[in-house]
Amino acid sequence: MNIEQLSDLAILQMMGDFIKKKRISMNKTQDELATEAGISRSTLSLLERGENVNLITLIQVLRVLGELQILEIFESRQQISPLEYLKLQKKNQRQRVRHADSTAEDDRQSEW
Repeated sequence: MNIEQLSDLAILQMMGDFIKKKRISMNKTQDELATEAGISRSTLSLLERGENVNLITLIQVLRVLGELQILEIFESRQQISPLEYLKLQKKNQRQRVRHADSTAEDDRQSEW
């Protein structure tokens, strides 16, 4: 199935089906899940049927179902260009090794 080809309503229905199947697999009634999510049973029923509900409702239900990781795709990560990455790597590379007392020690040993 290509999700790109689905209508918005079909995607809502797919999300509702997911939530319903997850709820049932957790052996929870609509009343139990709705109470834990802080929403009404009728709102949960709307969500499971693929009806239009608030985004916060979806988040509350996903949290109770332990499925918030689904939303990680929306996390905005700072990306660095390959050129900047190379510059940072070069900047963080050690250029030389110095020992604080090595020059004084070398001077004493080289005296004949």
